[in-house]
This record gives sequence, C-alpha cells and structure tokens, in this order.
Amino acid sequence: MARLSEAQQDLVTRAVTAAEEHTSGEIVTVLADRSDGYTDVALLWAAAIAFTAMAVLASFPAFYTGLFDHIVGNWAHEWTAGELMTLVTGVGLIKFLAMWAVQAWQPLKFFLIPAPIKSHRANAAAVRLFKVGADRRTVGRTGVLLYLSLREHRAEIVADEAIAAKVAPEVWGKAMHAMLDHVSADRVAEGLAAGVAEVGAILAEHFPRGAEDVNELPDRLIEV
Repeated sequence: MARLSEAQQDLVTRAVTAAEEHTSGEIVTVLADRSDGYTDVALLWAAAIAFTAMAVLASFPAFYTGLFDHIVGNWAHEWTAGELMTLVTGVGLIKFLAMWAVQAWQPLKFFLIPAPIKSHRANAAAVRLFKVGADRRTVGRTGVLLYLSLREHRAEIVADEAIAAKVAPEVWGKAMHAMLDHVSADRVAEGLAAGVAEVGAILAEHFPRGAEDVNELPDRLIEV
C-alpha cells in the first residue's frame, strides 16, 4: 500500500481534532492495506482446482491417456494402474501449484475471495485494533475507531461501551457513506476526513464536550 503523504495524513488529523472540539468522544482512525493475508482461501482455491482436475481425469482416463500418448509419441503404450495413478497425481500437483502461483497477482487473489469472508475479516481486524488502541482507554468509555481497509473495499466503525449503548449500529451508515463515496474515487484522505466529520456530529449529539474534557487518545491517522 502506498502510504498517504504528510499533507494527507494532516488532513485526517485536523478532521479528528475539529470533530473532538464538540464532543467528549475520542475518535481513532486506522487505514489498512488489507485486513488479512487470506492464505487459507488461496490454499482452498488451489486444492479445489487440483482435485477437480484429478476427478475429471479419473472420470475420463482413456481420453487423457490417449492425449498424453499422442503428445509423447507412445502409440502402442498400455497404461498400468500405477502409471495412471502417477498421471492423476502429477496433474493434480501441477494444477495446485499453477493455481497457487496465479494468485500471487493480488487483483485476482482478492477477486476470488467471497464477499462475506472479506466483510467478516475486515470486521474482525477492526475489532482487534479497537481492543488494542481504544477499548477502555477513555474515562467515559467513549472511544470510537474508524477503520478503512483498501484491498477489501471495506470500512468499519467500532464504538466503546458507553457509545454503543446510545447509538445503534445503523446510525453510522451516513458516516460510512460519506467516507466510501470519496474512497471509491481514490480520495482516501478526503474520505476518512468526511467519515470523521460525520462520526463527530453523531458523538456531539449524544456526548457533548464538557468543560473538563481532555484529549485522551491521539488524533493522528494510524496506517497498518
């Protein structure tokens, strides 16, 4: 992932600072290249392709053994059970390695990942980061994490206990919309800043800033 420039990082930081001027809530922003490596999904695709190829060959052995003999020039070759098993295994191994290799091209790899898996792992990553960076780290339990994962095109908002008790999850939809509209046009910093502004407005409504309020969490953008 190409990191945001200093000016882009400052844009997000200023948005957080401005939003927190009107609320006791604490906003943490995280930008991730991806939420997971998805090695398990890549392995499943490679295994599925390999076993499919092996099953097809085992179902129509005469066609494939004849094709193989034609290629190598063994016209009168009689296949033994052991040779056929070796051919089936070899084809499966080749298919497995080929499918594993082509998934090194990241656009294809992420295209092959089912949408529910992307959503689940983006949410899991956001919750994990929230527990590390914001959970129970404010006096009033008013921390909010705004998480954006670029490869999955997923965004998550995770709120601390006091906020979750007052703000229903669907309320964050406007903030998500504001953010993703910009991100889809490759304006990542602007999207994060817009999302922060919407989150700040929601927090200000339910958790207005008090006279004794202090900044408890850093305003800067975290890139992982």
